Amino acid sequence: MKAVIKSNYKQTEVGLIPSDWEVKKLGEIADIDIDNLSSSTNPDYCIHYISIEDVDRGVLKNRTDVSFKNAPSRARRKVKLGSILFSTVRPNLRSHLLIKDDLKDYVCSTGFSVIECIPGVADCGFVYNHFFATIVNKQIDNLISGSNYPAINSKDVRFLLIPFPPTKAEQTAIASTLRDADALINSLEKLIAKKRSIKQATMHELLKPKDGWSSEPIKNIASICTGAKNTQDKVEDGAFPFFVRSPNIERINSYSFDGEAVLVAGDGVGTGKVMHYFNGKFDFHQRVYKISNFQCKILGFYFFLYFQNNFYDRIMQLTAKSSVDSVRREMISEMQIPFPSIEEQTHIASVLSDMDSEINALEKKLNKYKSIKQGMMQNLLTGKIRLINNQE
Repeated sequence: MKAVIKSNYKQTEVGLIPSDWEVKKLGEIADIDIDNLSSSTNPDYCIHYISIEDVDRGVLKNRTDVSFKNAPSRARRKVKLGSILFSTVRPNLRSHLLIKDDLKDYVCSTGFSVIECIPGVADCGFVYNHFFATIVNKQIDNLISGSNYPAINSKDVRFLLIPFPPTKAEQTAIASTLRDADALINSLEKLIAKKRSIKQATMHELLKPKDGWSSEPIKNIASICTGAKNTQDKVEDGAFPFFVRSPNIERINSYSFDGEAVLVAGDGVGTGKVMHYFNGKFDFHQRVYKISNFQCKILGFYFFLYFQNNFYDRIMQLTAKSSVDSVRREMISEMQIPFPSIEEQTHIASVLSDMDSEINALEKKLNKYKSIKQGMMQNLLTGKIRLINNQE
């Protein structure tokens, strides 16, 4: 059966788009890799080099300032206001960048294609957003499928197809709307970062030992043991939480403990860093330590807060290497835990718990905004939602 196409839309090689839109090759609306870094007569001439690793989802996180004579051989592409740095090497989605400032003496890795939108034809913000959307990334996935080196070249970039509105005004309206969504997301990310920083400073101050506090090793105030399960024991829709050596909490149909506990990964990539506080029925991996059965002088959640904030620093002090392969029981059992009265522990736990709740609420809102923005991209960049109606 033939698909029914809505009025004023047409089927194209990139899917359904408005009948007044066109499918354009990127090379028809932009110049690609036409401006390379030429030789310099001054070997000490300073350039600012951007690598793929310096860019994370549209944000320039870093740069390297080097003299021309010491610049990497791959530092050949000039960067200027309005340039789009398009990562031709997977993971593709994290390393695109739109240059919004006039950056003098900036160059970038040949791992980027530098795209210059033709003035009066294409809006750079509209084109840039397509590189994070489904249509372009499906084409890239098809190009690199089965390749041992997941990358595309400038020729491939020129032939990438994008749906294209009939006027630059509509492109600009789409780009402006998505830019506003990005600004909202960025402001929320900054607020979350600020709240986390405030929480960290507050935690440091509240947990700093003071006159009148007690201090005892963990072995005197709680019991310590490891689990008996392997990762393979997890069940996708299991009835109980299953704590393994990663931040992700799996599920399982058994439980070996019912109560309040702190769990910490004993080896693997999360050694000494992956921690959970839980109160209820659960099971846990044979290389996960469970700290439980806290004496009445200490609150389990207060213990978790102090332990989480100090344990990794302790185990780093106990090793001569730059990383820790595994946690030994005595690293936990001999660790001193300073603590105030139960009343003050309760206050500390309440303050930090409230801050966590606020941050978690903001993170949920952020994820919601990101999801909404992704839906906006899908609808706006394919013409399913029109901001300017060019049809009578």
